[in-house]
This record gives sequence, C-alpha cells and structure tokens, in this order.
Amino acid sequence: MSAHEGYGVAHINILDPSASPLDYYGYELRRHREAAGLTQRQLGDVINYTGSLVGQIETARKLPTEAFSERVDAALGTGGLLSRLVGLVLRSQLPAWFQQVAELESRATEIYVFQPQLVHGLLQTEEYARAVLAAVDDSDLDNRTVARLARQRILVKDKPPVFWAVFGEGVLFQEIGGREVMRNQLLRLLSYERNPRVNVQVLPFTAGVHTGLPGSFDLFRFPDDPALAYTEDYETGHPTADPHAVESRSLRYDHLQAAALSVKDSAEVIRQVMEERYGEQGTADRRPLA
Repeated sequence: MSAHEGYGVAHINILDPSASPLDYYGYELRRHREAAGLTQRQLGDVINYTGSLVGQIETARKLPTEAFSERVDAALGTGGLLSRLVGLVLRSQLPAWFQQVAELESRATEIYVFQPQLVHGLLQTEEYARAVLAAVDDSDLDNRTVARLARQRILVKDKPPVFWAVFGEGVLFQEIGGREVMRNQLLRLLSYERNPRVNVQVLPFTAGVHTGLPGSFDLFRFPDDPALAYTEDYETGHPTADPHAVESRSLRYDHLQAAALSVKDSAEVIRQVMEERYGEQGTADRRPLA
C-alpha cells in the first residue's frame, strides 16, 4: 500500500458518513472500491482518473463530478448509486441560500430568466463560470465551479424544462475572463440555436427604457404547484409565490420578450459579436451592433 493510500485509510476511518452528502459519497465510494478488491490507483486506472483524485474524493477533500460517478458506477457495479448521490453532493456545496434556487430549477417545467449583465448560470461555460466566481472570492474555486455547473444537468435530463433567457445586449460585450473565454461562451449560447427547449433573446441597447431596468429576475412554473418569482441581492435570494408579485413579474417578462430581438435575430447578433469582437481579427473597441 502506498503512503498516499495509507493516508486515505487513516482519514476515512474518522470520516462520518452522516456528516454531509460529500462525506457519505466518499464513504460509499471507498466501501464499494474495497469490496471490489481494488486500490485507489487500480480504480483510477480503470476509470481513467488518477488514484490521487480517487483518494481525495474518498476523503471528502474533492468534489466528484457526474462523469466520475458514472464511470465508477460502471466499473464497480454499484447499480447507479454514485450517479444518484452526486446531484445531492453538488447541490450541498452551493451557498445555503442558493440551494433553494437549485431545487426550484430541478422541479420547474418552465424557467424564464432576465439577466442584464451576465450570462445566466445555467448557460455558462466552465471558464466563464470560474471567472465570475473568482471576481469576489477565488477560494475553493474548483469545487465551487463544479457545483455551479452541476445545475446545468436539468437541461439534459429526460424531461428538461422549457428555458427562456432574455439577456441585455451588454452581456455580449462585457468581457469576462478574456476574449477566448467570451468567444467560447457565445459559442455555447449558439449551440442552443436549434434546441426548442432552450431559447435565448437579446434585448438591444436601442430598446431604451424597458421593464427590466430594476434588475435581474427569474420565474419558475411547476406542473402542480403555484408559480414563483425570484430575485436576489448580494447576500441572499428572495423567492415569492405571492400571486400579485408573480403576475407583475410575468407582465414585465412579456414586455421584455416583446422588446427583445427574436430568437433567430438574437443568434445572428451573438454570432456577429463573437466574430467581430472576439474572433481573430476582433478588436476590443468595437461599438455595439444594435
């Protein structure tokens, strides 16, 4: 047994599987690995990850990903246990006040978002998300990024919600993470162009005064529960099921969609900004297109 493997065993012996979803995941990973008679390194070789990473996840020092969980389930014959656990693990790593949002996203059949400054988290690339998260706090950045991106699994599940996003045109020009990061982020938005369940509209600068000026907000609709409206500030989120608040924000959203470019025209603007501002010949001082 390697020194690293020995350290993992020493740590896991005091790991309390009831302490957190991450601890429970690590406990189950080690239990199934040992039942299969594999060392951390051997399991890593089978699933194409390092033994060191296996050890870090077993000792709750690193977050697992969905891909890691699926490979371990297949290698160890767990019946999909870790793939079922990983969503709970990743959601538990979100700020406490934001965990409710992730839960709402996972239950909703329709999601409508307005963002005047940033690409919404459900559509962010890894590099864009890292840049946004690091702007205020760069501690534990790997795990926080994994947790944020895990929310996007709702868009590829068997019955994904209808997701509608209206972005201010400034989102396309706000250079977050550098030109390459922005180019890849705009490519991500364009990748949904033919997906009828993910719709992106750009609200042009020429729209002038509009109903989204007070700030970003989300709307969630469910098959059996009342619709919810959601806003947030720097410290916490504010969901409400108050019918008047939901109706007011729904009306605002209708006006935003009417003022925004069509989905088709929005894609053309995104493509033009991507090529002219963030392409090989792009320049940082190009003026907005709309």
